[in-house]
Amino acid sequence: MPDVRTGAPEVSVVICVYTEDRWGDILAAVASVRDQSYPALETLLVVDHNPALLRRLAKTYGDDGAGAEEGAQRVRVLANAGPRGLSAGRNTGVAAAAGEVIAFLDDDAVAERDWLLHFAEGYADPRVMAVGGRTQPVWASRRRPAWFPEEFDWVVGCSYRGLPPGRVAVRNVLGGNASFRRSGLEAVGGFASGIGRDGQRLPLGGEETELCIRLTRALPDAVLLIDDRSVIHHRVPPARERFRYFRTRAYAEGLSKALVARSVGTREGLASERRYTTRVLPAGVARGLRDALLGRPGGAGRAGAIVAGVAAAAGGYALGTLRARRGASSFAVAKLEAPTDDEVADGRWAPDGPSGAPGGRRAPDGASACEGAGG
Repeated sequence: MPDVRTGAPEVSVVICVYTEDRWGDILAAVASVRDQSYPALETLLVVDHNPALLRRLAKTYGDDGAGAEEGAQRVRVLANAGPRGLSAGRNTGVAAAAGEVIAFLDDDAVAERDWLLHFAEGYADPRVMAVGGRTQPVWASRRRPAWFPEEFDWVVGCSYRGLPPGRVAVRNVLGGNASFRRSGLEAVGGFASGIGRDGQRLPLGGEETELCIRLTRALPDAVLLIDDRSVIHHRVPPARERFRYFRTRAYAEGLSKALVARSVGTREGLASERRYTTRVLPAGVARGLRDALLGRPGGAGRAGAIVAGVAAAAGGYALGTLRARRGASSFAVAKLEAPTDDEVADGRWAPDGPSGAPGGRRAPDGASACEGAGG
């Protein structure tokens, strides 16, 4: 366990899960956390409104919510205490976590052994409020589709061509491979609900962008970093290697960016995107066309995919902006309220229903959150 007296922060790892279809991935993700060279204080599995998965994970890890095992082996299984979706799940994990730093790992990814070590190193500077890492795709077909441009790897939840190398200050980290100082999250209320994925709708995103901008507004001296030595490997299933998903995800990103821009303003909300669309993407199109002229496979396809992706995102942004102006799209930030140890231990940490506060509601006396989730 890290010795906090030396300045090394204790880190809680939150993995949000929602489907038994990813059972093997979930087990692999947890195993990679347990194998870290810098031990995690705990791993929290937050289950998004799936009672069967909640029970199965609790049985597998022998957990009643308080964590049956100590040290790096400690795994806690919790129900999402807010509305369906990734943002509320993350907030549930933050509220229940004990660490000074909270790291997030996707449920279909595995972390390299020094993942947490390089995160922790970043927090030696007290101004640092977030540290993100590099996410590598693991293609189901064992190789990148020839037409799929590296500039659009964010479509499959991975680091993309155009991100700066090394350990550098950034506007925002990418949520599936990121960590935050607890005090920063508490200062701004956590992730906004109503934006990001919920497992049912379009594959939206943008929640970490909105949070990071809100964080630096509230704490002007805050520093957010990406350290590309903090590496995870993210599985890309066959369906996400197809152009149909590529186009849909780009469109959904446009919708999400419209919400973010509506919340924080277009200057901050789209600052990184302007550089990306005016410098990174034109260079990508040029490379694709050059490769096509040289007879290299996939060049024309990559150039065309970049153009199609931009068009889809622009269409989503236009529609999202119109909806936001009409008040049809909105999201909210609620106070992060941690449960007491007794409430977590005896199962009284229950979903809160329609209000969506990350703190959740307390189950009636004698009731269990897990039992309630089971129907």
